[in-house]
Amino acid sequence: WKTQNHLENQRRALMEQFGIKLELLPDGRRRWHGCSKDTPRCFGTVHSQTPQYLLEGRWTPPCCLQALRDTARHVLAQLESSGIRHWLEGGSLLGAVRLGDIIPWDYDVDVGLYLEDVPKCRWLAAVAATGRPVEDPQGFFWEKAAEGEFFRVHFSRANRLHVDLWPFYPDGKGMMTKDTWLGHGQDVEFPESFVSPLGSVFFAGAAARAPNEPRRFLEFKFGPGAVERPQYPNPAVRRVEQDLGTE
Repeated sequence: WKTQNHLENQRRALMEQFGIKLELLPDGRRRWHGCSKDTPRCFGTVHSQTPQYLLEGRWTPPCCLQALRDTARHVLAQLESSGIRHWLEGGSLLGAVRLGDIIPWDYDVDVGLYLEDVPKCRWLAAVAATGRPVEDPQGFFWEKAAEGEFFRVHFSRANRLHVDLWPFYPDGKGMMTKDTWLGHGQDVEFPESFVSPLGSVFFAGAAARAPNEPRRFLEFKFGPGAVERPQYPNPAVRRVEQDLGTE
């Protein structure tokens, strides 16, 4: 028993040293060495829209991607069952159109929704009414974002992989606007006709609400060719061509 325990500890230390999060065993089983609901996520604070793993020439750890998928599916199901009009936003919609999944180097999921529908979801309504975070029965952690007037749902209280929920509202001139802008190039107002009516796309293992013309919506926000030309969130810090060897 001592020998087996010692060898197992050595193996886990080796996986940690090399940053390996998912080990495929000879018999086909998978052994995870990454984060969970009870641990912090595998990377720290994101600076200049660039997480540490990108600076190291790696993409999102598989455990973090799986936690993002689980959180996204849970949040989208809650919004859908509550009757909230919502849609995938930004890089999350890009991932859905390109891959049907989260972009493999992304670190969060973005969802837009109608501000007037917020009270329909019990968790969002509780956060909006009290300003305090709420943990739902599945252990997902709902709160108001510190950066402005939007909401954030974490994988758990300990693990802060999250979905950002952006409340938009019509400006009376045919455009959708919101109260918090973080200065990203694609963070702009857009015609309400994109989300009235809503369409759908496949995302992270399930159907998800989306703008009715997702490609046109993405090109409106990111510019022509956005779907065909992948880019990291901040190319000034690191470019995708560096890691794909296409420079």
